[in-house]
Amino acid sequence: MRLQKIKQALNSKFYDRETEIEALMTALLSRQHILFIGPAGTGKSALSSMLGEIVEGTYYFQHLLTPFSTPEELFGVLSLKDLEQGIYKRNTEGMLPEAHFSFIDEIFKANSAILNSLLTLINERVYYNNGIPIPTPLMTLVGSSNEYIEEGEGLEALFDRFLLRYEVEYIRQEDVFISMLKDDKEVIVPKLTLSELLQHQERVKSVQIPDIIFKTLAKIRSKLRDEGIRPSDRRFKQTLSLLRAKAYLDGRFEVNRTDLAILEHALWESIDQKEKTKEILYEIVHDTVETFINRVVPEFEVIVLHAQSTLSNRTPGARARLSELLMQGKTLFMEVQEMNKQMPNRQELVSLKNEMHQRLLKMTSEVIGF
Repeated sequence: MRLQKIKQALNSKFYDRETEIEALMTALLSRQHILFIGPAGTGKSALSSMLGEIVEGTYYFQHLLTPFSTPEELFGVLSLKDLEQGIYKRNTEGMLPEAHFSFIDEIFKANSAILNSLLTLINERVYYNNGIPIPTPLMTLVGSSNEYIEEGEGLEALFDRFLLRYEVEYIRQEDVFISMLKDDKEVIVPKLTLSELLQHQERVKSVQIPDIIFKTLAKIRSKLRDEGIRPSDRRFKQTLSLLRAKAYLDGRFEVNRTDLAILEHALWESIDQKEKTKEILYEIVHDTVETFINRVVPEFEVIVLHAQSTLSNRTPGARARLSELLMQGKTLFMEVQEMNKQMPNRQELVSLKNEMHQRLLKMTSEVIGF
């Protein structure tokens, strides 16, 4: 798939940015916005600009905000001709309201003159020009800042508009840093047309989310609440698009547990909650017991189903087949016993072990009486 080739090319072009590249492509496929926090010189701008290069037939807008930035810098100058007639209309040609993708550096420098229009455009993809709502083609806006917002700055709503939030650091490993210094190769990044991207975005919507993932999301919500972390229902709903996009980017049409890891960058509300959110997501995504149960239960149900079918049909060799199925069931049961010894405090293992034991006793009785 070309998306994978694009991802691989970007990983070759940008050193030690695998996580950020995956996040950017997930945002692209899910039409969500992403925030990069980190010092200057970490490649936030260069990486974000690839959105405009990857997708042909689109417009990319980039701008650096200062505390003194004016609406004209983002939304265009007022039309003097219209102003003479008492019409307060901006010429948006080549400006943010016409962009498919955008990078706004130092976005938290946005002042009150800019903020309301920027919030509406990011959230609703609409720009009000002379009071008239104009739909914009904006898919993904990348915001960047050297630091997080502080309480009382009035920027909480802007911060909340970014579903994904990442800290970007300087290259960490010395050998990777040396490779970056030595590298002078030109990397050709494959491209998509706008039409192809739109097709991918539509396919992302068809990616299935199994019930076990919804149940796991409810579990994540509960554990976060226990720690006083309360992302809104709206934010949880929006994260479904991230999970679908993450699965699609990996070439799958069904979300699995590993996709949930991306939510550590989406479900915290303030910086002091970031580490605890990461801990909870890691614990759940890498929960060996739950992963084990999710594997064993379907396997055991298939064995039971085949045994019932064999009992009903009574075909030649049925008894031997039943004995074989019984042994398979007992092998799974022994796995559960062993896991329960390693994790004696996990009640779900105790319950599963007891249930399997009862069903195996019944199956044994049926085989003997066959």
